[in-house]
Amino acid sequence: MAGFLTVFLGAALGGALRHGVGLAALRLLGAGFPHGTLAVNLAGGFAMGAVVGCWAHRGGLSQTARLFLTTGVLGGFTTFSTFALDAAQLWQAGRPLATAAYVLFSVLGAIGALFAGMALARRLVAPRGR
Repeated sequence: MAGFLTVFLGAALGGALRHGVGLAALRLLGAGFPHGTLAVNLAGGFAMGAVVGCWAHRGGLSQTARLFLTTGVLGGFTTFSTFALDAAQLWQAGRPLATAAYVLFSVLGAIGALFAGMALARRLVAPRGR
């Protein structure tokens, strides 16, 4: 039961952060493209890579901390279901090029951001000389 509470609390924090990024993107960039969703998916991919990279090199992260950060915070922060809805809405709006660009940048960008996060974590926390 404690695991569920841990995930619940992390997801609440991640969801609130996602909402804040979405509002900021809307104010800064307008409503013509799902900038906020793209931003959180890229940032979430990077953060997941950094978290995974840190515990791969440092260890010691408890199961509770892993649940809180990955399943909770980052699960609540990233928005793959919202991504699917945004892509469908772009398509239904008759914007096939915007749809393709959004899908391509979201998927490849998130994977690239994950690797960048892992590389940064390796550089910052890996034992020297490796």
